[in-house]
Amino acid sequence: MKKKIDPTLFDLCLGIFLYGVVFQLALLVFSRKAAYSMGLWIGVLLAIAGSVHMWWSIDRGMEQAAKQAARTVGTNNLLRYLVLVIVMFVLVYTNFANPIFAFLGYMGMKISAYLNPWLSKIRAKVFKI
Repeated sequence: MKKKIDPTLFDLCLGIFLYGVVFQLALLVFSRKAAYSMGLWIGVLLAIAGSVHMWWSIDRGMEQAAKQAARTVGTNNLLRYLVLVIVMFVLVYTNFANPIFAFLGYMGMKISAYLNPWLSKIRAKVFKI
């Protein structure tokens, strides 16, 4: 049985991706350092993965008793932040990508959440979901 994608999650991920594209265009205009772009897209991928994990965690918690749900969702929140901190430490110590731009890419989740009502209207017209 095929399960439909949650429209809110789709809007959030679409918004994060569009934020990354717009930010990348600005980077192309102002700076052409590859480390900045790598950091940005690492942050965007972390934001999308974090959004999907958050949706999965809350969805799973809704099927549990209140006390167990609070524990499950809280544990998953800590896990999500732990992964973010580990990735940031790796970026800081390896100089593979810029950790500041990775953080700015991760903030695409916040921007996308604020733009959610606008993105929902676009999604409804374009994708018919």
